[in-house]
Amino acid sequence: MRENDRVTSATRASASQAAAVPPRLIATDLDGTLLRDDKSVSPRTVAALTAAEEAGVEVFFVTGRPARWMDVVSAHVHGHGLAICGNGAAVVDLHGGPGAHRFVKVRELARQNALEAVQLLRDAAPGTVVAVEQTYGFFQEPAYPKLHMETPDHLAPAEDLLAPDGPCAGEPVLKILAYHPDLDPDDFLDVGRLAIGTRASVTRSSPSALLEISGHGVSKASTLALCCAERGISPAEVVAFGDMPNDVEMLTWAGRSYAMGNAHPAVVAAASGRTVANNDDGVAVVIERMLAERF
Repeated sequence: MRENDRVTSATRASASQAAAVPPRLIATDLDGTLLRDDKSVSPRTVAALTAAEEAGVEVFFVTGRPARWMDVVSAHVHGHGLAICGNGAAVVDLHGGPGAHRFVKVRELARQNALEAVQLLRDAAPGTVVAVEQTYGFFQEPAYPKLHMETPDHLAPAEDLLAPDGPCAGEPVLKILAYHPDLDPDDFLDVGRLAIGTRASVTRSSPSALLEISGHGVSKASTLALCCAERGISPAEVVAFGDMPNDVEMLTWAGRSYAMGNAHPAVVAAASGRTVANNDDGVAVVIERMLAERF
């Protein structure tokens, strides 16, 4: 067997224990998980996702990405499934293909809560700068670095961006991105969660000190749970994949879950199994094995 076809003994044990419950839904993160480091979707992964859907297993992409960044997936996997974007802030239908995505569900971050969260975080970690993600629009403070693949629609202080009459005030706020130039990423996450408390949900998925702030109770797991409940799918029937702290709740919630070979230690601790790295098609390895066991 080739090295990149191997999964750990822990993964095999987990798969064996859960085999009595046939999977009905695959929930996979994108960056660092389904996507290779060059942001491509390998032919092997495309084939595995197609085989899963042909076998009646639904595919959900569950990501911190905004909806407008989903073309990279729908273009390569032919519009399979739904995407839970912004760490649970929105559900987007990909079946129309690139440029035709449709919002199915929005779980917004109230502007006043967003502004309070930013102010509390600045008090706890001076030097923090932020950007604002909306359903349609991306805005940032002038000092926020160029971390993303687009030019912001507007530059202004957070107080102006989040004001009742701010830019695109009629569009929901999905997520605040908060960056610190000096803090360790995990330390910044601890500071952010302690400072913001129950006003919002705080997580991270970037290798830099970049926090992602959503509405209170909004996460990949909570939105995935809502979508599954609508379909009559139980957690035991879900197989999930992830690599970063924003995946932890989802991996804990799913009946069967896999940390990538390149995963953050918190993800490895949360998942019930482990597969190989994203560059070695770790998601496809598990799906192929899972379908072989099922049939």
